[in-house]
Amino acid sequence: MKISFYKYQGTGNDFVMIDDRAGSMDDENLDLISRLCDRKFGVGADGVILIRNHPDYDFEMVYFNADGSQSMCGNGARCAVAFAKFLGIIKEETHFLAIDGPHRARVADDLVELLMAEVQKVEEVGADLFVDTGSPHHLRAVSDVKSYPVVMEGEIIRHSDRYPKGTNVNFVEKLGSDELFVRTFERGVEDETLSCGTGVTAAALAFGQKGSNQEVKIHTLGGKLSVRYSSSASGGFQNIWLIGPADQVFAGTIQIED
Repeated sequence: MKISFYKYQGTGNDFVMIDDRAGSMDDENLDLISRLCDRKFGVGADGVILIRNHPDYDFEMVYFNADGSQSMCGNGARCAVAFAKFLGIIKEETHFLAIDGPHRARVADDLVELLMAEVQKVEEVGADLFVDTGSPHHLRAVSDVKSYPVVMEGEIIRHSDRYPKGTNVNFVEKLGSDELFVRTFERGVEDETLSCGTGVTAAALAFGQKGSNQEVKIHTLGGKLSVRYSSSASGGFQNIWLIGPADQVFAGTIQIED
């Protein structure tokens, strides 16, 4: 089987992008997904994204983690928007469907701005916090995130009894009232990634300031993102925008033996 693909990255979170508007990809072949993501025997990526037609939206994004599981992916969605623009499906603005529902996005200069789903609450988990931003995120404040044992501690929390289906785990250092450094252990990748869009969104909501038109600058190992949001009347968050670059790295074909 020969598969044509494009490789995209959003602040180091990388994806195999496939134009599947013809519907030829078998999305139940999870072994194929894992093989494409394998960094030694495949293309190498944190996940695979299929772009498909949808009668009610500009396109549908079907996202798979490297292990074949599915979830919402913020950086992946931003890359999907950039890819859809490259394919000529959209221009500067779009309304598309992801696993957690519809999203709006826009491409402005070299940045993709993605409207995330509203978040109702930030939960306390002992001394830590939990936020669901389309994917589950456990958050822990640390004083020196660059030297923190992210993989070791993240794996423990990810497999803890509190999360029978697992969770992403974020370690957050507050650099200022509107600036954070975030490192993430991602469920489905089962390792630290250079950046996680839903994770930095969760961190911004959990550790940022409440109010209208707040914006938090986020540092990750893969680059810089920002999250803009406002508080809702219910005490949650609305108008949540994840903003950052999404770049095409290369294109190619891969032969997968049956």
